[in-house]
Amino acid sequence: MKKYFLFLFILSSFSFWAQDIKFSTKDNDIKLASLPYYNFGRGLGLTAPDSLFQFNIRFRMQNRMTYLQNDAGDEIYDGQIRRLRLRFDGYVGNPKFLYAIQLSFAPGDIGTVQEGDNVNIIRDAVVFYRPNRNWSFAFGQTKLPGNRQRINSSGALQLTDRSINNARFNIDRDFGWQAYYLQSQNDQFSYNIKTALSTGNGRNVTKEPDNGFAVTGKVELYPLGAFTKDGSFFEGDIVREPKPKLMVSGVFHRNVNARLTQGQLGFELYEKKTMESVLLDAMLKYKGWAFMTAYMNRMANDPIARNPLDTTEFNYVFVGEGLDYQLSYIFLNNMEVVGRFSTQNVNPEIQAFTPDVQTYTLGFTKYIWEHSFKIQTELTYDQLNYFDGTTKNNWLVRFQVEIGI
Repeated sequence: MKKYFLFLFILSSFSFWAQDIKFSTKDNDIKLASLPYYNFGRGLGLTAPDSLFQFNIRFRMQNRMTYLQNDAGDEIYDGQIRRLRLRFDGYVGNPKFLYAIQLSFAPGDIGTVQEGDNVNIIRDAVVFYRPNRNWSFAFGQTKLPGNRQRINSSGALQLTDRSINNARFNIDRDFGWQAYYLQSQNDQFSYNIKTALSTGNGRNVTKEPDNGFAVTGKVELYPLGAFTKDGSFFEGDIVREPKPKLMVSGVFHRNVNARLTQGQLGFELYEKKTMESVLLDAMLKYKGWAFMTAYMNRMANDPIARNPLDTTEFNYVFVGEGLDYQLSYIFLNNMEVVGRFSTQNVNPEIQAFTPDVQTYTLGFTKYIWEHSFKIQTELTYDQLNYFDGTTKNNWLVRFQVEIGI
C-alpha cells in the first residue's frame, strides 16, 4: 500500500513538471475517470466571462414497463422510472482543475434504505487534475476502472440493462484516488493505463473506518487505433466505423477485508473477506456491426462468512465466473437489432445456495437522437440450474424510453 502511495506521488510530481501541452476541455467527458451518461451534445452550460469557471448541467431518465412470467406461472407487470439522474460538471479557476457531480433519484438507483444507512443519492462527487492531454488524477467518489460495459454509462447501452454477470461480478463506484495515463491515437496502436486506490467499501459509506482497502489496475489496448467519436464508450456502431476498430482490455482488482458480499455492492458480510477479481473484455466495430465479449471472475479463500453470535447464520462472497457475448447491427434507418448470450457459473463452495444461470436476450432499438433519445424493446429468457438438479425458467418482455441532454 505504501508503495502505491509513492507511485501516485511520483506520477503527480512528474506530471506537474512536465511540459504544459495545450489540450481541449471538450473531450473531458471521456478522458476523466467519472464518465457521464451518453450525451449527443454537451448539455446546458455556462462559462464565466473571465473563463474562471464553467458549469454544465444535464439530465436523463429511463421509463420502462416490464412483463415477467416466472417458472411458477405467475405473471408480473411492473412500470417504473428505472433511472433519473442529474449531472453537473465543469472547472473552477483553471480548466486543468475539474469537478463532476452526479445525483440519482429513482428508487432503483437509491435502493432500500436500511436502519443506520445513508440515502444513496450521490453517485459521483469527484475532483480532477488534468495537467496535459495524457495524465489525469482524481480524488473522490466515482467509478473504478472496471470492465467496458460497467464503465460505459447505463444510458449508452444497447439493451435496457447490463448483463447478469456485470450485476454479480463487476466492481463499482468507490471513494479514493485514481491515476490515468491515456495515449489514444486515431489510426495507430494506442493504449491506456488506469489505476485506483480506494476504500473498497462502495459509495456513500459512513460506517466505522477499518483497515480495508482496494487496489485496481487496468490496461486498454487499441491495436487498430482509437474508435471514431470515442466509440468504445458506447455500445453499437451508431457512427458506422469506416475501418475495423478493436479494443481489448484487462483488469485486476484486489479488495482487502471487504465488508460486502460483492466488494463495493451487495449485503454486509458477517466476517470481512479478501477477494480478487479478473475482468477481460473486447469490442469490435465495423460498418454498423458491433461485437462485444467479456469474461468476469471473482475469487476468495473461504467465501462463507458466519455470524460470530450464531454460527447457524451465514452469508457468502459471490464467487464464480461468467461470460457475455453480444452482437448487433444498425440499419440505415437507425433501427438496430441486438442479441446477447450470458452464462454464469458459481464456485462449488456456494453452489448449494445460488444457481448457475444462462440468459438469452433479443432486443430492438430505434435511435431518434443517438443514445440520448431512443426507444428500446427486448425479450429475455433465463434458465436457472440448481445444485439439486432442478431447473427454473423465466421470460421477460420490456419496453423502455430513454431521453436526456
